[in-house]
This record gives sequence, C-alpha cells and structure tokens, in this order.
Amino acid sequence: MTDLLGRTRRAYAGARGRPLAGYLAVLAGYGAYVSAWAAAVRRSGAALPDRAEPWDVALTAVATFRLSRLLTKSTVTSPLRAPFTTYDGHQGPAELSERPRGGDRKTVGELVTCPFCMSVWVGTTLTASRVLWPRATRTAVATMATVAGADALQLAYTRLTDKVTKD
Repeated sequence: MTDLLGRTRRAYAGARGRPLAGYLAVLAGYGAYVSAWAAAVRRSGAALPDRAEPWDVALTAVATFRLSRLLTKSTVTSPLRAPFTTYDGHQGPAELSERPRGGDRKTVGELVTCPFCMSVWVGTTLTASRVLWPRATRTAVATMATVAGADALQLAYTRLTDKVTKD
C-alpha cells in the first residue's frame, strides 16, 4: 500500500512536489471538523432547519467572504499566518501578499493564504453555528456583512475621489 501511495504521489506531482500527504491530512482534518460539528448539533438536540432561508444564505455568503479575506489577507491577522508563510508585500488596501513556506508547513500555508480554501471552513463554521446559536451567529454574520459593505463603499469612494482629483 505504501508503495502504491508513493507511486501515485510521484506520478501526480511530477517535478513540482505537490504535498499530497498534507492535502490528505487537511481533508481528514476537515472531515473531523464537520463530524465534530455534527456531533455537537446532535448532542444539543437542536433541530436542523427545514430549509435554508435565502436571506440567511446571502448574508452568510457575504460574511464568509469577508471573514475569509480577513483571515487570509489582512495585515492584522498576519501573526496567525506567519509560522506558515513568508511576507511578499502589500496586495491591496490593508491586504498582504504572502507565500506558503515549504516543507511540512506548505499545506497549512496554502490554506491560510487562500480565501477560497478558507471560505469552506468559515462557511461550515457559520452554518453550523447558526444551528446551535442562531441569535449570536446572526449577529456575527450581520457584523461581517456590514464590514464587507463598508469595505466596498470605502473602495468605491477611493476610486471616485482618485478619478475626480486626477482630472
């Protein structure tokens, strides 16, 4: 079995050295994370909603976007990513560009610098939290959605003032 896994890894990665074992560990970790949430929901006796309300889905999507970017790109959260990344420079307003470190830290580095990857974890957390603590989670989601809206307005305002003052 070990030989088969080694051949598969080499055939897949070629000369690029993709960390398949690390990705497998992250997948297993995510499975355990979801299982822990499911167990917590079951233990609490909380009823799952009959359906997802469109407004809740929309707000959760916006909050997931904002929180994922906060965790993976924000300057203030860089100390959380620093053990797994290398600083490259600024990427945009209040955002950084970072590269995953090599070796055993590469997979986690890729996860903590990728807003798309992080959004799976954040969306799962917010959705499961809503089942256990609906009021608190709605408040948190509304806060992150509000911040996302404010960010969009800040960027639009900056773009507008740059356009007006450059003419």
